[in-house]
Amino acid sequence: MTDKRILIIYTGGTIGMTRTPDGYAPEKGYLKSELDMISDMHDSGMPAWDLLEFEELLDSSNITYREWNQIARAIDDNYDDYDGFVVLHGTDTMAYTASALSFMLENLSKPVILTGSQIPLCELRSDGKDNIITSIIIAAEGVVNEVCLFFGTKLLRGNRSTKNSADGLIAFASPNYPPLAEAGIDIDYHKSIIRPKPEGVFNVCYIDESSIGVIKLFPGIHFKLFEPIVTEKLQGLVLETFGTGNIPNYDAELPGLIAKAIDNGTMVVVCTQCAHGTVQLGAYETSSALARTGALSGYNMTTEATIAKLHYLFSKKCSADKMRKMMNRSLCGEVDPE
Repeated sequence: MTDKRILIIYTGGTIGMTRTPDGYAPEKGYLKSELDMISDMHDSGMPAWDLLEFEELLDSSNITYREWNQIARAIDDNYDDYDGFVVLHGTDTMAYTASALSFMLENLSKPVILTGSQIPLCELRSDGKDNIITSIIIAAEGVVNEVCLFFGTKLLRGNRSTKNSADGLIAFASPNYPPLAEAGIDIDYHKSIIRPKPEGVFNVCYIDESSIGVIKLFPGIHFKLFEPIVTEKLQGLVLETFGTGNIPNYDAELPGLIAKAIDNGTMVVVCTQCAHGTVQLGAYETSSALARTGALSGYNMTTEATIAKLHYLFSKKCSADKMRKMMNRSLCGEVDPE
């Protein structure tokens, strides 16, 4: 492993922040000084690593498709020079970025591991040290050939991950897919569920700006409030429904709204608000109306993966028919279609 080279890409986020009068904030060059003070980072058993720090360091709340492209470009530009990549990222939108990169980095045959921390490295109890060291080791071992998220003790498939705690050190979960590895005394890889190394040539699909909306259902919701956004400009709409895809049927507002969106050419995908389980349109009367409108089932995809997949397919300039087929197919392990 000592002959391996890993590129650490720092985008911003809690792990490299320092104290300021206005609270924690990223500071140019500060992360490198913190890493240099961690003796284990320079241990003889560690792989060689370099740090690439973005010019503008961002709180992950400010991450957009532009930063997804910036991260992907950094990997693309350095792909042949490194054995693996570790992306340091804020936790709030890390699952979105991990999902997006999983689609963007086509035929990826090297590990790309996203991680960060809930407590900055500058603090005594920071969880950042273990997260970054273990991520580097995973990236160097090369067992996984996909975009993953490592946090706490678990390595998750990036497009199956979601943030499930605002203040816990076990901040991420993968509700509908088991961890790819667990880090204890050893790193225990579950090789039977890790994606095989692809045969194609590595390629990056950069993301174009797309107009995508999300509507989370709640009791008593009135859908007429959302009519102003349902125009020809709305490319994608994600519905976070109850249970297995159920919607209120106390009036006819929603089916009409969705039918209008689909007539406008909007791709409508139905997800569930439940952490575990899958969408089954038509299983209940209250989801049959959605099925009749032509809305697509997101099955057990996370909302993060659904949004990222829509961005990706819009950027691929897929036809409507092809896009519907691709949404109902697993492209990189993001979903278990029926």
